Amino acid sequence: MVKITIDGRSLSVPERTTILDAARIAGIRIPTLCYMKDLNEIGACRVCVVEVEGYDRLMTACNNTVADGMVIRTNSKKALSARRTNVQLILSEHNTACTTCVRSGNCSLQKIASELNILDNPYPLRLPKQKGSSTFPLIRDYQKCIKCMRCVQVCDKIQNTHIWDVINTGAQTSVDVTGVYSLEDSGCALCGQCITHCPVGALHERDDTLKVLEAVSDPEIVTVVQIAPSIRTAWGEAFGMSPDEATVGRLAAALRMIGVDYVFDSDFSADLTIMEEANEFLERLKDGDSKQFPMFTSCCPGWVRFCKAHYPQFVDRISTSKSPQQMFGAMIKSYFAERINVDPSKICSISIMPCLAKKAECDYPTMKDAAGNADVDLVLTTREAERLIRMAHIVPQDLPDEEMDSPLGIGSGAGNIFGASGGVMEAALRTAYYAVTGENPDPDHFREVRGMGGWKQAVFDLNGTQLRVAVVNGLGNASALLDALDCGRVNYDFVEVMACPGGCVGGGGQPIHDGVEMAGERAPVLYRQDRNMTLRFSHDNPAIRECYREYLGKPLSERAEELLHTDQHGWKMPGEG
Repeated sequence: MVKITIDGRSLSVPERTTILDAARIAGIRIPTLCYMKDLNEIGACRVCVVEVEGYDRLMTACNNTVADGMVIRTNSKKALSARRTNVQLILSEHNTACTTCVRSGNCSLQKIASELNILDNPYPLRLPKQKGSSTFPLIRDYQKCIKCMRCVQVCDKIQNTHIWDVINTGAQTSVDVTGVYSLEDSGCALCGQCITHCPVGALHERDDTLKVLEAVSDPEIVTVVQIAPSIRTAWGEAFGMSPDEATVGRLAAALRMIGVDYVFDSDFSADLTIMEEANEFLERLKDGDSKQFPMFTSCCPGWVRFCKAHYPQFVDRISTSKSPQQMFGAMIKSYFAERINVDPSKICSISIMPCLAKKAECDYPTMKDAAGNADVDLVLTTREAERLIRMAHIVPQDLPDEEMDSPLGIGSGAGNIFGASGGVMEAALRTAYYAVTGENPDPDHFREVRGMGGWKQAVFDLNGTQLRVAVVNGLGNASALLDALDCGRVNYDFVEVMACPGGCVGGGGQPIHDGVEMAGERAPVLYRQDRNMTLRFSHDNPAIRECYREYLGKPLSERAEELLHTDQHGWKMPGEG
């Protein structure tokens, strides 16, 4: 322990404690902008500078450690003046049109400038040129980048995709894509983690809310919305609502107030995915061809993009089952269209997802029907859904719960846990067990695959067959697993991969809480909901049974293969041969 004094307060802290952490122990807040603990501690923004007695130069609090007897002043005239100057210099290279920024009201730079009472800027404004496509799901605004390097660090250290890099030196230093000219030409997985880790509006998703409003206002168009499982854990955060308040029924009510014709639950298509994927796995198990193993889940398009771009040798081992989003879209434009007697071309299929990769997925040529109609027409992130509700001046807290439409509005607890890491694996094993034994297992029998661990593994007995399974979340962990598989260090039968840390609950399209990872708080909501549901197995879902009885026949039937399965080689990533 070392003794220090901060702003006149004496305390003892462990040696090698940073000045920033020591101040927090003392209950003193030092503002930060670029800092993210254990990820970005490089002092790039110099907003956290403090004065230390005996030193002429100011020190950055985030990456300088305390020493015995150190006397620190966090708000001296010198420190405060430098802090203001540093923020003004950042603002001189930042587009300050805050009212038209997607992060207005949720921007760390905006907050710090306000706290420092910066009302004018003596430095001339110098903005870089904008480049890149405005139609790509992920958009970089070069005029708002503050060079904090967070996107570089999360892309390198957590996701291992190495899309962003620091280019040039000195005053010309900036952040840009590496190896290619534009983002859309890169191997970006579209996980969106760079967005949720950006403190400003330099990175954001393509906004499709106006397209939704256009479809809703067209009397010739039937609008159908599906809501992903993980949305119910997060959509109310921006409105100050707890998960218990922000029910999926209230979200359905809000969407109907906006003018949507039908609202369904993607839990249904998660159950449908399990029926196809679990049976596909059992068929591969029956064939016994080692080249097919492990079979990887296919519900996360960010993972599929990553695999195609960085590990193409494993693409054939990815399940051919479409993601729940795309299965739902295919059923909407076929089964549901027939039931309501509407031409599929007159249906606008909209999904609310926690993900940017879903925006790309719905545009793949393999995700269209025989007439060329897209299975899913528009994808909104959770943040876009929030903006859509605000645009309509709806106060969701005041709305009563409304039921989902039928027959595609019924989902099981197994479908519900899809949004958490391990949920897909657990749901698939519940149904695989039933398919082999004819009996339902204890719904919580496969709970070993739950949790926030980045790489989990377990062995389960399936009627005498020992199944080796693994679950990874975050592309850095996926990369480590694939490398281990490649060199024969590990061996599995079935692997679930989610691109985002924690799974979809931590998706790149979820609400942003700067510096706070929310996946660990959101995932238990889904498991609690599963535990409280009477319907906990995908194969027991009456809507799923009706769907197979009336339309699909059975899992892996010819019609199921046509509508619910895809060719993972049917579309190309940039640079893919």
